Amino acid sequence: MEDERLIKKPIEIEMKEAYLDYSMSVIIGRALPDVRDGLKPVHRRIIFSMNELGLKHNVRFKKSAAVVGDVLAKYHPHGDLSVYDALVRMAQDWSLRYPIIKGQGNFGNIDGDSAAAYRYTEAKLAKIAEELLADINKETVNWIDNFDGSTKEPEVLPARLPNLLINGSTGIAVGMATNIPPHNITEVCRAIMLLIENPDAEVSDLMQHIKGPDFPTGGTICGKMGILNAYKTGRGKLQVRAKADIEVKKEKQFIIITEIPYQVNKSNLIEGIAKLVTDKVIEGISDIRDESDREGMR
Repeated sequence: MEDERLIKKPIEIEMKEAYLDYSMSVIIGRALPDVRDGLKPVHRRIIFSMNELGLKHNVRFKKSAAVVGDVLAKYHPHGDLSVYDALVRMAQDWSLRYPIIKGQGNFGNIDGDSAAAYRYTEAKLAKIAEELLADINKETVNWIDNFDGSTKEPEVLPARLPNLLINGSTGIAVGMATNIPPHNITEVCRAIMLLIENPDAEVSDLMQHIKGPDFPTGGTICGKMGILNAYKTGRGKLQVRAKADIEVKKEKQFIIITEIPYQVNKSNLIEGIAKLVTDKVIEGISDIRDESDREGMR
């Protein structure tokens, strides 16, 4: 007698359907941002949780451990480190053009040093984050059950802010990926106003307002063709160089680097330059120093 619970199906069909289901769960549930608020689920849940905890920009900081615990308990049961790493990145002004979280304590640095453990750091929402949450309790978005059905969470944040464009996003899913650079909020808003007035505006019209990406670490974008291709087709490569000036002191010339390309580790960059000097690929350099401090990079 055959087991009625068993379903006969060719293995190639089952593999195809299972792979598609897995792909969609990764795309929707973890890897890629939603274009409406520019957030992946973990970031959205952190921001929503902090709002529910009352961590507005004008209140006292709260231990990051409390935020991580609340997110894990109610919305995102996928490991404390993944939640904390996402929280830390949203507080780093070299990772986001417009940080969504304001941190207090050691949140890492551009040299690649890790943040302190979440029991030591504190956080609250940045003022700009409240534009992502504005009117959330006025039936502006759909609400869905959390992972165990014990409470509700927003499917997407109301987001009066064009977060995907101003902060960008990077994600790798199954069979697809995205890498959107950050942009200047004033330029983006001007382009939005142009589209409202003229929905048929061309890319060239929008580029009168948005000249190109605006990276939090600065740097100089070389050439415009990569920007134009990215805006027209969704695919483009940008070459970004560090910004350097020449200072002359006591008849010696100093190359002072004040801005570096986005997502470049400063410590690794210095080590790379030092190795090129040692290997005599670069000549004429007598000393390399990192004089960066709280006032800026140097």
